[in-house]
Amino acid sequence: MINWTVLRVLFFAIFSSMLGAGLVVPLLPSYAHSLGATGLQIGLIFAAFSLSRTLFLPYFGHLSDLKGRKPFITLGLLAYCMASVAYMFSNDVSSLILIRSFQGITAAMILPVAQAYAGELAPKGKEGLVMGVINVSLYGGLSVGPIIGGIMKDLFSIQASFLTMGLVCLSGFLLCLVFLPQRREEPFFAKSKTPVRYRRLLSNRYILGLFLFRLTYTMCVGTIWAFAPLLAEIEFKMSSLEIGFIITLSVFVSAVLMAPMGFVADRLNKRPFILIGGLITVCAMIFFYRGQQPWVFFAGSTLTGIGGGIALPSIMAMSVVVGRKMDSMGSVMAIVTMGHSLAMVFGPIIGGFIMDILHIRLVFVGGAAIMLLGTVLVLPLVSGFNALEKPS
Repeated sequence: MINWTVLRVLFFAIFSSMLGAGLVVPLLPSYAHSLGATGLQIGLIFAAFSLSRTLFLPYFGHLSDLKGRKPFITLGLLAYCMASVAYMFSNDVSSLILIRSFQGITAAMILPVAQAYAGELAPKGKEGLVMGVINVSLYGGLSVGPIIGGIMKDLFSIQASFLTMGLVCLSGFLLCLVFLPQRREEPFFAKSKTPVRYRRLLSNRYILGLFLFRLTYTMCVGTIWAFAPLLAEIEFKMSSLEIGFIITLSVFVSAVLMAPMGFVADRLNKRPFILIGGLITVCAMIFFYRGQQPWVFFAGSTLTGIGGGIALPSIMAMSVVVGRKMDSMGSVMAIVTMGHSLAMVFGPIIGGFIMDILHIRLVFVGGAAIMLLGTVLVLPLVSGFNALEKPS
């Protein structure tokens, strides 16, 4: 039976933190550009967050398997709040990179640990539903964040957007601190098994496949977040609010699809959803490359959201099954999230090189090629997964 009380606390905590993160996504490229950042430096600003998060994910993921989830979630949210306020005092590219790096460390304590907690609450056969619901909070927060950030900047200033990000993260910290059960009441304390070491986890082909899909899909998302706002501003003179809507559409559409597609994934073979979602995302990147009218940006963003909304619930459900089998839910979620983080490192950097050397539109061609290759490689790695889901 699903513990909806705890799941609701995790839902609203993740929502508040992702709302804060989403506030600055459409604003950072233009803000950095106004400080004199080149295309490569814009990529580095985005990459700094994910690079530092990647380095600390294995540590916090494994440690949460040993020590519990609540301490890392609450401390991470408080530190994330402090980093958010620090944006208000940044005045050059170097300070932006430094703040993003620190914020990445704090983020490593929040999302994968909270997802591991939610995964432990999922009964067998309902992993897709539970993770679909919890991912609604993630993508829902990210979808609302850019709109609020754009409104705050247009009505007040970008500093107001940074302050708002800090306040919503503070609310998430207080929510977890007060309402999340103490760590000795967490499901992992009922176990007596020792978590599996990373060497064994990394040799598992299912985990490798889940990691690879998150890597390639998120490289496309990172490319859109880093360069679509800049292209929209340069070629079409869109406002911050319009740019916020472009970013919002992809995550909002994903949020709408997460729970129902998770429900469906619990009842059907999950591999076809991965294939369909990957191919739709390839088409979305081509839309950004070919688009000569502003509406094409909105269509491309919508397609990206559809692709993720179809594929990711299956990816996360499979992650829960593997994490449960190996008694290492936090570590498995950390590895899968590392795919996301590494993509946010390499996607913007590769895109920055392409923009500086060739043209900004060719950034999206590179994203399409990477997504297509990733989809082709993932399918054989996750073949036979249905057998893993059967009771031992």
